[in-house]
Amino acid sequence: MDKVIEQSLENSYTYLEYKKLVSNLSEKGESTGPVQSEELAQYTHLNNSRMRRWDKTLKFSDEAVAKIKSIKQKIKWVVLTESWCGDAAPAIPVMYKITELNPNISLSLILRDENLDVMNQFLTNGSMSIPKLISIGEEDVVLATWGPRSVDATQLVEAYKKEHGKLSPEFKQDLQMFYNKDKGQSVLEDLLRLLPLK
Repeated sequence: MDKVIEQSLENSYTYLEYKKLVSNLSEKGESTGPVQSEELAQYTHLNNSRMRRWDKTLKFSDEAVAKIKSIKQKIKWVVLTESWCGDAAPAIPVMYKITELNPNISLSLILRDENLDVMNQFLTNGSMSIPKLISIGEEDVVLATWGPRSVDATQLVEAYKKEHGKLSPEFKQDLQMFYNKDKGQSVLEDLLRLLPLK
């Protein structure tokens, strides 16, 4: 494994630790990262509620569960995130549920702004978009990356940007509506494609 990624794992969070961090920040009206603002605190508060809801409502098909349980290879998922990230809140609970179903897959969460050396190795079209999942296999080889959104959500974002130039607050609300209706399934489909299914 890349030394930079290895070092970042010394300050990583499990999902339950990350949820506790987000919950504590939400109560204090704060967010992760060096920049503190009312807007980022509000997003952190929303994401805290969203993750709790996703944890209760996520459902995987029997076929998906069987695929996940069939993985024999040891895989480490390292995910760059921040408490305020609206795309992380629906995605990370899906990742966690997958790792709960198969102990061969582990999940470590690291904060983007504390790990810029890692982030800069895994940019999306030149930008530090999160969440960013790095899938590391046996012998510490990077197998694949994913993020910041599912293929389906990315298509919505790109179509809107093409027409309007940038994302509006209204579109961000529409994107959350998409996540609510999708119920984590497009993230799940993407992540199943990352797994070395035999």
